[in-house]
Amino acid sequence: MLKQSQKILSQLFIVADALIVVGAWLAAYWFRFSVWPLPLASELPPFRTYAALAPWVAALWVTTFTLTRVYEIRRMRSRTQEVRLLLGAHGTAILLFIAFTYLIEQYKFSRLVMLYFAVLSGVGVTMFHLAVRHALAVVRAHGYNGRNLVVVGEGPTLEGVIASIQGCPELGVRLVGVVTPEQSAFATISGRRVLGQFSNVREVIQREHADEVLIALPPSGSHNLDRILDELKDETVDVRVVLDVHRYVTLGCEIEEFDGFPVVRINDSPHVGWGALAKRATDFVLSAAGLVALAPLLLCIAALVKLTSRGPVLYVQERMGLDGRSFRMLKFRSMRADAEAESGAVWAAATDQRRTAFGTFLRKTSLDELPQLWNVLCGDMSLVGPRPERPVFVQRFRDQIPHYMLRHKVRAGITGWAQVNGWRGNTSLARRVECDLFYIRNWSYLLDLKILTMTLWKGFIHKNAY
Repeated sequence: MLKQSQKILSQLFIVADALIVVGAWLAAYWFRFSVWPLPLASELPPFRTYAALAPWVAALWVTTFTLTRVYEIRRMRSRTQEVRLLLGAHGTAILLFIAFTYLIEQYKFSRLVMLYFAVLSGVGVTMFHLAVRHALAVVRAHGYNGRNLVVVGEGPTLEGVIASIQGCPELGVRLVGVVTPEQSAFATISGRRVLGQFSNVREVIQREHADEVLIALPPSGSHNLDRILDELKDETVDVRVVLDVHRYVTLGCEIEEFDGFPVVRINDSPHVGWGALAKRATDFVLSAAGLVALAPLLLCIAALVKLTSRGPVLYVQERMGLDGRSFRMLKFRSMRADAEAESGAVWAAATDQRRTAFGTFLRKTSLDELPQLWNVLCGDMSLVGPRPERPVFVQRFRDQIPHYMLRHKVRAGITGWAQVNGWRGNTSLARRVECDLFYIRNWSYLLDLKILTMTLWKGFIHKNAY
């Protein structure tokens, strides 16, 4: 019955999405040529030309959504995951649609219609899916459309899973009880009664009419997994296995399939796919534009550096970037040319006597960092990311600060979440790393835009910039 209801729900989404995208396509035509009729280079295009594409629009979106698994009904999928999946599939469909219409040589469709359609259809399908999701959550929270779940395992992972399920009544999962090892003496775990032991797990799920079994074992109990799965191999319940790898996860984890084998990816970089392409394209365009627009200022600073102190205009320093690879980072020289001849590699301090007079101004205003736009253009750095550090310091910090090296899972940046929050200069390195890891865990293109905006607003001049 539950499988049948999921199939019906998937078919509902297919029909609704087809109607939404077709409606959005026709509404985009109406909005462009009736509601906001901007001047036309030629006569008004006939409505029938656009209407003729409606079946193709519906077929393309439904096919793309099907191939990207939008219509797989998963109760454990979060709202954020749902939106990301929808928008990713929608973006793919838009690109395919643009390519398809470009191949129609007989007629060129309005670019504004395309833009309106992309926005209307994206908002439409997202709002509809979230509305259905909310309605199901309300129904499930009241005890309807539920699934009986038995949790099998022991230890902190089991208790964490139980707490998570109890905190999400909208999932519609009724946790009927727990199955524990034979040596366990507990009558209840996290407020849920113990229904039996591993040896009689089959009898338990049959007696409790379980729809799903979730197995959560610690590494020390992993040897029991084979016999639990062997007991369940002829049962029709859905079986899920929670892998106890959370102690090793800092940035997040995903499960992928490799030739039929499930593979857990731990602490991967978030900069993959279309988001990574958008970030790199933005870096390239803005750094190139910045170098051109700021050329007079760069030349002026270079001249003043040369006139106010002996030595080269630019200071080239080895820094560690993406995947722990070193690169040569550029800065306007703000210290004496022989600044490290005696001291070696040391951190700059507020009372650092090695700075030149003009160099103090450059550091206070962060103008010494402008040559790094070239590093961004070349791909060694990004506009936004953790600030790169010198390899000599990296070797020291990696032993002192947990997860320090995970900062290098993304490109280093001219500015970052730590910098716009005041953690720069000689401030707490642990807090700076904490901000860097927060940025990587929560990365999105919009977060980059937010950091760039905050940098323009308050990031150049700071009391800790020295």
